[in-house]
This record gives sequence, structure tokens and C-alpha cells, in this order.
Amino acid sequence: MYQPRRASRSEFVPIRRLRYHVRAWGEPTPGQPPLVMVHGWMDVAASYQFVVDAFSQDRYVIAPDWRGYGLTESPPADNYWFPDYLADLDFLLDHYGGGQPVDLVGHSMGGNVAMLYTGARPERIRRLVNLEGFGMPATRPSQAPGRYAKWMDELKSLHRGEMSLKDYDSAGGVARRLMKTNRRLSQDKADWLARHWAREDNGRWRILGDAAHKIVNANLFRVDEVLELYRRIMAPVLWVEASDDSLSQWWQGRFTLPEFHERLAAVPQLRKATVQDAGHMLHHDQPELLARLLEDFLDS
Repeated sequence: MYQPRRASRSEFVPIRRLRYHVRAWGEPTPGQPPLVMVHGWMDVAASYQFVVDAFSQDRYVIAPDWRGYGLTESPPADNYWFPDYLADLDFLLDHYGGGQPVDLVGHSMGGNVAMLYTGARPERIRRLVNLEGFGMPATRPSQAPGRYAKWMDELKSLHRGEMSLKDYDSAGGVARRLMKTNRRLSQDKADWLARHWAREDNGRWRILGDAAHKIVNANLFRVDEVLELYRRIMAPVLWVEASDDSLSQWWQGRFTLPEFHERLAAVPQLRKATVQDAGHMLHHDQPELLARLLEDFLDS
């Protein structure tokens, strides 16, 4: 099994009436901002272990499990909203930031949250890295009735128990699932991740994620609002994408990489980088290459 080079510790922080789990590496260093790393949909904070291990020097890294993921509590509500992630991050920075701007890295959904948050709170972020956080296809007002209807239908499906997450007979079964999703993931990393991505409960290994995350968002995705937030980002931004075009694979022509690149033109200070021989989980596929990109950007 994979052996981490840098040990992490678990901390639990009260955030908006939830017991938030935060994985931390290193110790605060005077003059160096904390590095906050936020994970994507159906992932956990431990997912960044391989990148943290690949850093050339020790850093103080803070990585929360979002609400309803990992070891963080699920809220009493039965669905999830992006504004809650922004607010949770804001409270988290109150706790860990010490009043100074932080460096922020987000992957996938976490990258989307990081971009929106930095536009809303530009003074709190020193440098921002977005790892494959593409956002969503543009929507039209005419889609609103159908979206609300689908949201209500899926809520009923959840309460009938029809949206539960698959469980597995062993940690090895979880690892095989991770490797099926990501063909580049090695066996040793998959075995290690499986024990952070799921846990044993009555002889079954259950994913550490709330099934309610699968429910469609009732609100439409407003590109005009997103671009306004992008324009207000004051920090230098590094956009990192994988050589595999996962965006086009997901959306089958409804949203393309060139369309997203057009949106990025709204970001005032932007650098772009591509990680070769990597898919969407580039922090698993090429942690050493990604660590060099992060260090070069954050320390320049």
C-alpha cells in the first residue's frame, strides 16, 4: 500500500453548526500563508496526500472535507447548494487564516467554489489555483420549470431510498472501483485512498458521501453571474487542465473546453498550464508534475 511521506492530522472545527473535519499537514510558518486545498464532488481531503508528499519543502496545508463528505457531518437538509460551500470556506478561513490572505487550490467542484469565493471575497486570497473546475453549461430561463420539477422528483426518490450510494464487500472492492473510474490510478494508491474514501459499517464498506449530493440543483447556472465574479478576482490565478479533455467527455457537446476558455478571459490575472498524461483526477495521476506547477506559481 502507498506510504505517505508527510503525515497528516485530523482536526475538527465547528463551522455553521456542523462538526467539520479538516486534514492538516505541517505547522504554521511566520510569513508564509496557509495553503488551503478543497476537494471535488464525491472526493475527500485525503485525496491531496500524493501532491503534499511531492512538494519539495514542508508547507502548512489545510484541506477540509466539505459538508456531507468524508468525516464532516451532513446537514439536516436533504440537498446541497453552492452558496453553502462558499460560506463554509469563509468560516474556515476565519478559523485558520489569522486575518491574512491565504493561497487557495480547488479541484473540480472545489475549483468552481474557489473561483466564485475569490470573486466574492477577493481580499482574502493571495493566489488561486483552479484544477479542472470548469463550471457548468449555460442555461436558459425556459429550463427553470423542468429543473424545479426534476429537483422535486429527485427529492422524493431520495426519501424513498432510491438514491443511496453503492456499498462494497471490502476495501479492495472500493479500490477496484476507484481504478475502474481512473485507469491511471495505481494499485497502491487505490488501496490507500479506499480507506479514506469509504469506511466499514456492519461488514460493508460504505462511501463517505451523502447520497443527497446526487440531487440536481434547483437553480439554473447563470453564466453572467459567474463572469461578474471572475472579473472581481484580484489574485493571480493559475488554471490547470489535464491533457485528457474530460469536459467534452462529460457534456457530449453541450459544453466544450473552448467555451470555458472564453469564460476564463474574464479573469484579470490568469496563467494556464496543462498536465500531460493525466485525466480529470490529475492530482492522482501526476502529483509530482502538479506539485512543481503549484510551487512555481505560489512561490514566484
